[in-house]
Amino acid sequence: MKRILTIVGARPQFIKAAAISHVIRDKYAGQLQEDILHTGQHYDDAMSGRFFTELDIPLPKYNLGVGSGTHGRQTALMLNGIEDILLRERYDGLLVYGDTNSTLAGAVAASKLQVPVYHVEAGLRSFNRAMPEEVNRIVADHVSTLLFAPTQTAMQNLENEGFAGSQAIFSGDVMLDNVRHYSPIALQSASSSIPDTPFVLATVHRDFNTDHPERLKSILSALCTLAEQHGTEVFFPIHPRTRQRIDSMRIAPLPSRIRIVPPLSYLETLAALNRSQLVLTDSGGLQKEAYFCGRPCVILRPETEWVEIVEAGAAMLADADEQRILVAARQMSEITPSQPSQFGDGHAADTIIRHILA
Repeated sequence: MKRILTIVGARPQFIKAAAISHVIRDKYAGQLQEDILHTGQHYDDAMSGRFFTELDIPLPKYNLGVGSGTHGRQTALMLNGIEDILLRERYDGLLVYGDTNSTLAGAVAASKLQVPVYHVEAGLRSFNRAMPEEVNRIVADHVSTLLFAPTQTAMQNLENEGFAGSQAIFSGDVMLDNVRHYSPIALQSASSSIPDTPFVLATVHRDFNTDHPERLKSILSALCTLAEQHGTEVFFPIHPRTRQRIDSMRIAPLPSRIRIVPPLSYLETLAALNRSQLVLTDSGGLQKEAYFCGRPCVILRPETEWVEIVEAGAAMLADADEQRILVAARQMSEITPSQPSQFGDGHAADTIIRHILA
């Protein structure tokens, strides 16, 4: 039996890992054993712990508990911890997801020890090296053994960088697997805290938005205008870092029609998406989930790695510019995105595991 180590550390990775873990357990249990290592990049229960229970993911065998810190310090602690475990255990491969510091650390540590690296969500490019995530995903791709691309655009990016043949594989997107599987469950178990009336779902967490007061104030001003002048209720699950920045900036209390709530679990997020009329976010994952749920999206960034969504007319780039956000919100509120076809057939996890075993 082959053994793999899955590296997770942040909310989106717990969700992506659920699709893979379920397929291993339900279909390949006799052929593949998975252990999970949680780096502790997201470490409070709202951002981490309850996802394992809610999504029925095996509890991590290892937890490094690195916590927050600078990118260099955080990545160094992860490298050290992951290397120790790889030296102690004999794994046939290491599985990483996306573009976080956990992804970077896992890919680098394994590649230096000649442990095959499998990168899920490979080939994404924003072409903005100022984003830490862009550096992480490029490095992870270039030390990986197998690259699982969620879209044909990602496949083309990999081909442009010299990857070809059996190394780069179009798998489709595991997040589509999850949205299709969990959406009915989410709506049945939706919390009463999620509005029943039409609302805008907003999230802000990227450091280039939260750590620059002028950008954060511009985004919040746009939300206030939507709430006060357009009579729209804004449902705002707030990231801990965003809460800290708002408090430190001594911003005046936001209008009552902006409902600030703690971070949502995955099922709560899916329920909120399915009940919303519009999504405003700087989250890469939420952009896709909105598309998969048929909800238009305003992207609070100057660019996106998910260009397919913008090209399909399902999302608009507005950056942190108040007027652009308001114009985009008005335009996007009038459309209903078509169902996705660029992200595979909803069976990405099975495709990934079959190639790993092969």
